[in-house]
Amino acid sequence: MKNEKPVMPIENVQRTILSIRGQKVILDADLSKIYGVSTKRLNEQVRRNIKRFPNDFMFKLTAGEKDEVVAKCDHLSNLKYSKALPLAFTEHGAIMAASVLNTLRAIEASIFVVRAFVEMRQIALKYRELADKIRQLEGRIEAHGEQFRIVFEAITQLIEEDEKPKKKIGYIKEGQAKYGRRHMKN
Repeated sequence: MKNEKPVMPIENVQRTILSIRGQKVILDADLSKIYGVSTKRLNEQVRRNIKRFPNDFMFKLTAGEKDEVVAKCDHLSNLKYSKALPLAFTEHGAIMAASVLNTLRAIEASIFVVRAFVEMRQIALKYRELADKIRQLEGRIEAHGEQFRIVFEAITQLIEEDEKPKKKIGYIKEGQAKYGRRHMKN
């Protein structure tokens, strides 16, 4: 156990989680680093145990998806030169991969992977709730938009009237100031 690398912090695991086909996944290259094995070894074990990986646990990226991932994620630039299409593991697939690898590091790291996926799900829920509240507010504002427009027009009109110079009505008597005060003679 002394020679084994320390398990990644959850934040580092979260950075490897991507959204592909509307699902949160980790690519085989990242998962192999987390579990401390080569990508080749990970994929060998997956092929040997393919019945444990239904489509909702794992899927192969298309060439277009691979190109998009390589363009967006600097740490995956090596995939550009790979002829093989990467495998994408969902949360359940990542745990299953740890069980088929059956190494101590993979088992320990799988806990961090699960926690990272759970945190990502919680964050996504908070954003959805916030987005829902914003949509509700927008709806309320739109419903009252005409009323607000009328109020703003009235306020604007009052401000413009205050800014116009007002003409005095009447005449000025001798000895009276323009503004109603009498000149005081000493």
